[in-house]
Amino acid sequence: MTYDVCIVGSGAGAGPLAYELSRAGKKVVILEKGDIYSEKDFSKDEIAYTKRDVFTPKLKDEYHVIESFEEGKWVKTPSYENNWSFWNGSLLGGSSNFMSGFFHRLKPNDFKLKTLYGAYEGATIEDWPITYEELEPFYERTERIVGVSGEITEYAHQEPRSTTQYPYPPLAEHPIVENFDTACKALHFTPFKTPRAILSEPKEGRNPCYYSNYCGSYACSSGAKGSSRAALIQPALATGNLHIIANAFVVKLETDNTRTIKRAQYLTQEGTKKYVHAKLFILAAQAVESSRLLLNSKNKAFPKGLANSSGAVGKNMVFSGGGIGSGEFDLSHFNQEALLQAGLFVNRALKDWYFTKEFKGGVVDFLFEHANPIRRANSLKREDGTLIFGKKLQDKIFQTLTTKRVLNFEVFNDWMPNDNCFVSVDEAYKDKYGIPVANIRIGAHPQDVIVGEFLAKKAVQVLEIMGAKNITYAISPLPPQNLQAGGCRFGNDPKKHVLNRYCQSYDIHNLFVTDGSFMPTGGSVPYTWTIYANAFRVADYIQKNFDTLLKT
Repeated sequence: MTYDVCIVGSGAGAGPLAYELSRAGKKVVILEKGDIYSEKDFSKDEIAYTKRDVFTPKLKDEYHVIESFEEGKWVKTPSYENNWSFWNGSLLGGSSNFMSGFFHRLKPNDFKLKTLYGAYEGATIEDWPITYEELEPFYERTERIVGVSGEITEYAHQEPRSTTQYPYPPLAEHPIVENFDTACKALHFTPFKTPRAILSEPKEGRNPCYYSNYCGSYACSSGAKGSSRAALIQPALATGNLHIIANAFVVKLETDNTRTIKRAQYLTQEGTKKYVHAKLFILAAQAVESSRLLLNSKNKAFPKGLANSSGAVGKNMVFSGGGIGSGEFDLSHFNQEALLQAGLFVNRALKDWYFTKEFKGGVVDFLFEHANPIRRANSLKREDGTLIFGKKLQDKIFQTLTTKRVLNFEVFNDWMPNDNCFVSVDEAYKDKYGIPVANIRIGAHPQDVIVGEFLAKKAVQVLEIMGAKNITYAISPLPPQNLQAGGCRFGNDPKKHVLNRYCQSYDIHNLFVTDGSFMPTGGSVPYTWTIYANAFRVADYIQKNFDTLLKT
């Protein structure tokens, strides 16, 4: 069988394509590296989620190579040696199952940072080939179809919107937000109410949030979280036009002599080689793995890798700059019942410095520390560097878990694209299937840490006014592995860019790349909403031009 469309991957860059094209009557197949799960399969099993690689490959079998700058030179380290996994969820819906659902749009000026601030020495910043106004209708479509809950906050950098409110009312909030809002007003900061891709009301077979207090890093057992699986793929399956092949690890896209992809080669769990034929191919395997697949798909006609006549595949990777911080609250701030109310959200952020006159700033999101009791208990096992155990440890755990809560903050600022942050493949490093793994060089620009420090100090001011205890923070030049973008930039110059403005390969007319790979810059926010919106935009383009695209 030859499908109309073959999609590699099933996360945020894939779901909108599957949803829209299957509803338009196209025969669509998804090749998913992991297995198929539904809400009934997910639990809050701390052991499973903290100690076992339930939804990611074993690093001994399938690893990455991390290339870091040490003592004046770049050093390669297989990730099974440092246990630093860049896999973010091999299952239907991919990493969108595990997101926290902080949904921030980009701003109009995010699309033209080079024009706004000029070139930074050592950075490879470029303006986007599209504008915010072109993407806005698809941000709105994402709000409506995926489901976003919240309340609009008017503030200095509010982006233009075609609607006046989010489709779903805000989620219930913990009383600590009153302290947060009061502290912000005292400092003349704006308390921003963070929208979430979590349903506060039922939607088409999906249940609303039941406030389990397990969002980030946990798959949702109610369907409230707007994962690609729950919000888009499950409705697409109902059309009868979508077929999913699970446990299918795509290792090569094969072209014919007309420079057209004819089939995807994949391996089953047992390592058996199989093929899927299609007219159009969508690559959405997350940025690192998408670049790896294109580079590993080299052939006689494309000796540098598919879609790589520009030499830009894998280049200009971006992650997210920033770091984390925290402050403690106890029974001196709230009575026990109020303090320990489980599941209620904080949903507050600082965005006053998203842009400054001198430099691009960013966002600080606030949230309670993760509810996982095993991780919290494990963090209490030492005092002054000495291991404690028995009754002393038992009493410390009881005291901490019944009288204290930690309010965390997460800093998001732009990761400056640069020549030392890229993905390549190296024949010397192969996975258990004999396929070259992705080599990830993780060089960061010094400005990333400067901006992160600036934003963290603003967050600390808020915590100090709130009376938090033991306030700490850490800003790092190391990348968060779950926020990946770049590697296949879109742009207007085929000699410099991998993709055109519709995320279509300049070299191969029936190939689109729709995960975060297309992004020249990442904005100072988590990427998921923008990836969703852009994938809806590309789906709209393909739907309107399908027959023409096949003839190009």
